[in-house]
Amino acid sequence: MNALVTGASKGIGKAIAQQLAANDYNLVLCARNLSDLEIFSTELGAQFPQIKIHKIATDCEKQKEVKALADFVNQYVPILDVLINNVGLYIPINLLDEEEDTLGRQMQVNVYAAHYLSTFFGKKMRELKRGHIFNICSIAGIQPFVNSGSYCVSKYALLGLTKVLREELMEHHVRVTAILPGATLTNSWSGTDLPKDRFVAPEDVASAVINCLRMTEGANVDEILIRPLKGNI
Repeated sequence: MNALVTGASKGIGKAIAQQLAANDYNLVLCARNLSDLEIFSTELGAQFPQIKIHKIATDCEKQKEVKALADFVNQYVPILDVLINNVGLYIPINLLDEEEDTLGRQMQVNVYAAHYLSTFFGKKMRELKRGHIFNICSIAGIQPFVNSGSYCVSKYALLGLTKVLREELMEHHVRVTAILPGATLTNSWSGTDLPKDRFVAPEDVASAVINCLRMTEGANVDEILIRPLKGNI
């Protein structure tokens, strides 16, 4: 089985890649920083020598690099079983005070990259009558937050994309799942004074992915909302 994880060198993406490797998935990993990818790939390869790992530096803010990523996967992994659209960009600012390109940048990373990869590989999955697409959305896609205006807009759009994919692909036996984490302890919260137990752990999101993949043939998990136990931050 083969899986592509975007934004794989840190946080949620890294945790998902680790758990996929533990379940014997061959991996294609992408992130902007090649050095981080190489270090992580070496660690995974030593821990799980039975799997194949491919890596490619990709800046998903550049559509040409997203297309190059798809071509890279197509070259090395003829059949992609699982697509994890995890990469994301978060620019914290009020909607009325943001720079002109704030929405466009976040839409490119959070929506357009996922749209391209989902349609590129979704067509192949449709032909093969198999596959699973995961979009790592956010609670910000169902609940607006002040100081995260355009980010919320992009995450609403990503959830909408996921729902459309679900409807289009269900008759072709392709699964589509939206995972909506609340505040998750990643680099976005670097420097916070809040305790760890106020956050969702990246490993919790990764476990949700694995549990969805273990569902029986007739089941699809449409959405999973994971919030901190004590509520939103």
